[in-house]
Amino acid sequence: MTAANIPEKPALEGLEQKWGTSWESQGTYRFEREGATKECIYSIDTPPPTASGSLHIGHVFSYTHTDVIARFQRMTGKRVFYPMGWDDNGLPTERRVQNYYGVRCDPSLPYTPDFVPPFEGGDNKSTKAADQQPISRRNFIELCERLTVEDEKQFEAVWRALGLSVDWTQSYRTIGEEALFTSQLAFLRNIERGEAYQAMAPTLWDVTFRTAVAQAELEDKDQPGAYHRLSFHKADGGTIEIETTRPELLPACVALVAHPDDERFTDLFGTTVTTPVFGVEVPILAHHLAQPDKGAGIAMICTFGDLTDVVWWRELDLPNRAIMGFDGRIISEAPEAITSEAGREAYTKLAGKTVFSAKQAVVELLTESGDLIGAPKPITHPVKFFEKGDKPLEIVSTRQWYIKNGARDEVLRSRLLELGSELEWHPDFMRVRYENWVGGLSGDWLISRQRFFGVPIPLWYPLDADGNPVFDQPIVPARESLPVDPSSDTAPGYDESQRGVAGGFQGEVDVMDTWATSSLTPQLAGGWERDPELWDLVFPYSLRPQGQDIIRTWLFSTMLRSVLEYNEKPWAHAALSGFIVDPDRKKMSKSKGNVVTPADMLEQHGSDAVRYWAASSRLGTDAAFDPQNPTQIKIGRRLAIKILNASKFILGFAATEDAQVTEPLDLSMLETLRQTVADATAALESYDHARALETAEAFFWTFCDDYLELVKERAYADVSPEQASAVAALRTALTTLLRLFAPFVPFATEEAWSWFNEQSIHLVSWPTEAELAGTAGGDPRLLRLASEALTGIRRAKTDAKASQKTPVQSAVIAGPAEDTVLLESAAADLRAVGRIESLEFTTGEALAVTGIVFAPVESEERA
Repeated sequence: MTAANIPEKPALEGLEQKWGTSWESQGTYRFEREGATKECIYSIDTPPPTASGSLHIGHVFSYTHTDVIARFQRMTGKRVFYPMGWDDNGLPTERRVQNYYGVRCDPSLPYTPDFVPPFEGGDNKSTKAADQQPISRRNFIELCERLTVEDEKQFEAVWRALGLSVDWTQSYRTIGEEALFTSQLAFLRNIERGEAYQAMAPTLWDVTFRTAVAQAELEDKDQPGAYHRLSFHKADGGTIEIETTRPELLPACVALVAHPDDERFTDLFGTTVTTPVFGVEVPILAHHLAQPDKGAGIAMICTFGDLTDVVWWRELDLPNRAIMGFDGRIISEAPEAITSEAGREAYTKLAGKTVFSAKQAVVELLTESGDLIGAPKPITHPVKFFEKGDKPLEIVSTRQWYIKNGARDEVLRSRLLELGSELEWHPDFMRVRYENWVGGLSGDWLISRQRFFGVPIPLWYPLDADGNPVFDQPIVPARESLPVDPSSDTAPGYDESQRGVAGGFQGEVDVMDTWATSSLTPQLAGGWERDPELWDLVFPYSLRPQGQDIIRTWLFSTMLRSVLEYNEKPWAHAALSGFIVDPDRKKMSKSKGNVVTPADMLEQHGSDAVRYWAASSRLGTDAAFDPQNPTQIKIGRRLAIKILNASKFILGFAATEDAQVTEPLDLSMLETLRQTVADATAALESYDHARALETAEAFFWTFCDDYLELVKERAYADVSPEQASAVAALRTALTTLLRLFAPFVPFATEEAWSWFNEQSIHLVSWPTEAELAGTAGGDPRLLRLASEALTGIRRAKTDAKASQKTPVQSAVIAGPAEDTVLLESAAADLRAVGRIESLEFTTGEALAVTGIVFAPVESEERA
């Protein structure tokens, strides 16, 4: 072990660039497939970050957790398959392109070659849609692709600076050719097996983005509202009063509903009442979801005010009188059930209005008719939003594509729960979130989206003699033709002249939900149906790391696609990171404006320091971050610097080749280190990286602050068995500690390792107990007792206002006999570090340093 090229003053600055370049050129983290077997591979289904905008500190937090695991597994001898993906498609990208270039997509417009957007750069969030230049879908998609590629470059630069040990040759995109092929093929197989279907049904709809929204994308937000009490008219001249927060949906009323056990309404079930203002006769029905203690105890069923209306409509087999348009305004044509002249005239006062204006108009009509009872009662209640939307969702009737997810299939649901119980969850309490989601599914997975930048649904529909699409006879492409875009590619068996004409065809214009592609990340990265050899090696994957907030979306949807295709779970382990919260314990998010971007932080503090902060938090635990006082990051920087300085110090001692560790204190230190290795290894094998770091760090500071001080005089001495023992122990500890810290602070450990090794530390073996077996027999108590004695000597000098270098004529260490007898074997080191001429050991109740007598010649210096 020959040390070389040790800098005069080791520093962290510049290590990211130095070693990042070296790792890339040397292929340090390259996945070596040749000669690999499934048993020697550790495969990671890496989360593909949304490539629209910038990374935030939460990304650094969770991706560091994954990287620690990847580095550990690599050092244990595994061939780590660790790709990086980019989630390109979806609403975030479209919104960013609209703002960045000042454009919006209009599919009716023709393609413009060499199109130049009105401007480029910035967020431009204040631009209204009316001010954005309309362009063709193809032009819009080209801009999406251009901007995401640039964003991905910025993301990759941050990941490289952070030191992620991914294999950059294995990266993928969710909108590239391979992603299109994989997503479309998987969907077509869903159709073949009867797992995907099309249906006209009530759909959650975002009026801003003009797109359907899936159950997993919902978010409840508390909104102000009001209960309006209305009177419905009975045939005998009496009335029934109901309360509603959505009087604007009165024209869409199809029934009243009460709980079957509510005696107030038992006699009314099966009778009818007439709606106020619009004069439509509707039945009074019973259903167990009605809440007797809410409002008037009887509710108005409208098509559709909320998800409960959908359940009632479906289960009670009610008519559909939907009046809400895709733009969030009341449609112009009144429901056929409104037949009276007065009712139809009243409806004209609502047509074309927004929800807010329509509500005001209906309240005015009810007031005029005398059917509004009392003043509205203000409330605050949860309202469903699209997680990326700004306005409450509406429910409209649309034709959409669905994939079965177990909501109505008990066999599938049971299988999903069974595999969820087999999956190793880290931490285990996250399992219940998955189980609750699967158990609470109320409808199949709606995967079609009325957007532009996404994976096209690969279907066409024949047109009948009247030019109407025959939706239940979709035209499916051949596998070898994938990927396809039905909006521009011709349907098989037709020519382009037949597009849109009677007897011809029309292409599907919808794209898939972004999760319909992201749910296939194992397949995208692993070469499913493209590279069978790779796929057989990596699937099922070893690990799915991800955030806890997307268990219901990404984790569940990936599990579902795996069950549908292979009837097995896609990974053995799932590691769930917590959130980053600000000093007020609020989750950091772009929408809240409290996000810290990582690039400046990495440059200011160094990547090892930031990684230390991230790795200090356990999986599933939220971590507070205060950018004004990043305490943990400062501690991490101090640790990384200490690693460099301690390494240089140890390598400065003259070593004897093949020296043996013989001294009791040295053996004690190595025995303590052996247990540290065992504990850290067990923690990492259990996916508890924080405990592994804590364990290694606790030993490291004792090693530096106490052991190094205790033996440095002996290590500096002339060559002797005692000197050789100290240096051999120090070198053994150094090689072990650097490897223990390598997954956490890869730059500092690589730098120190390079001073006396040629191979990268990240390609050497993880330390094991067996390596330290040759030092078996050391008593770990001796290091602890010697550290306590050293602390006592230091404290005695401090209390006497003396320098730690002040010689001591005599001192006494008292303590239990078994402790002092053990300590006597380290007497020479204690005398040397304390500059004690005469050291006596005696019996006492607790270990203490007493009777210090300073050498007279030093009295002036002490003063």
